[in-house]
Amino acid sequence: MTTSPGSSATASRPACRVVPGSSLTLEEATLGAGTGAAGPDGRVRQQFALVFAGPDGLPQGTWQVRHDALGDTALFLVPVGPGRYEAAFA
Repeated sequence: MTTSPGSSATASRPACRVVPGSSLTLEEATLGAGTGAAGPDGRVRQQFALVFAGPDGLPQGTWQVRHDALGDTALFLVPVGPGRYEAAFA
C-alpha cells in the first residue's frame, strides 16, 4: 500500500456493524529502526508503521480499509490515542 499523508480511506469491520463516521486520514508513515524477518520470497522486510486519524472509540482489531486509488485491504488497527490508530508492519 503506497500513499501519502493526508490521503483518506474508509474503514469497516467484517461481520460487525459499520461505525458511523469511520473515515480515516493517514497522518504519518514511519520506518522502523530495524528490519523484519525474511518474507516468503526470502528477502528481508523493512518494518514500518502507519498512523491514522479517525473517530474516537474504534476498538482494536482487523478492519477492512478502502482507498479510492489503492482499493481494499485489511489492517490490524490499534488505538494509540484519542482518535488515533496505528497499523504496524514487520
